Amino acid sequence: MKRTFSTLLGLCLAVCAGAPSAADDAEAIKAKVAKALGVDPSDIHSAQASGLFEVKHGHDFAYVTADGKYLLQGDLVSIDTGEQITEQHRRADRLLALKDLGDANMIAFGPRPPMAPKYVVTVFTDIDCPYCRKMHSQIAEYNDKGIELRYAFFPRTGLNTPSYHKAVSVWCAADRQSAFTKAKHGDSVPQKQCDNPVAREYQLGLDLGIRGTPMLVLPDGEIYPGYVEPDELAAILAKQDAQTKDASIPLKPPT
Repeated sequence: MKRTFSTLLGLCLAVCAGAPSAADDAEAIKAKVAKALGVDPSDIHSAQASGLFEVKHGHDFAYVTADGKYLLQGDLVSIDTGEQITEQHRRADRLLALKDLGDANMIAFGPRPPMAPKYVVTVFTDIDCPYCRKMHSQIAEYNDKGIELRYAFFPRTGLNTPSYHKAVSVWCAADRQSAFTKAKHGDSVPQKQCDNPVAREYQLGLDLGIRGTPMLVLPDGEIYPGYVEPDELAAILAKQDAQTKDASIPLKPPT
């Protein structure tokens, strides 16, 4: 967030200096802030803390004072309840981004029928990442625990590199699951080209702040970095599931 909003801070100082006073109409202030920060007015909402607007820029969040003059970078946390308000919104935003990407643009490995997945975890993965390969080598264990892994590609070396081209070839294979597993074993996959989501997934990973692999996005939108063995992941998901059911405030994006 700091990286993205810092680039806009100079513009904000230049434009927000002439922002309406707190007595002016809130919509006028939102319009002024939207212009200053280069965001859509629909991405500016009254924050749960009085006197602040929450501003969403891409997948980042920040806050602006109600008079439109000051931008604050940091997370909003409730002192009374401990609720991590900004992180809740950030997690909801990740889930919306993955929904927009769509299941059809990922390669999924789930439990075999009639067993239905209890949890679905999205994994940003690199074909050549050692710990990504270790994780996939245990795919049967994850599935046996009711965990479905949906893979999105994140070639760490970037676009148009060997890892990127391997991901494209896997996606373009007639049997993507088999090609994926073969590539994860270090075996070669016939080079192919076709319409594919690899570049889009890589960019989404960057936008979400992902810099390494594997990177897990849990069912509530929390990001969990690095390899997690099957028993540990099952325990994390069970705990998260219990906390979500007990939460007094449901996970949802700001309105």
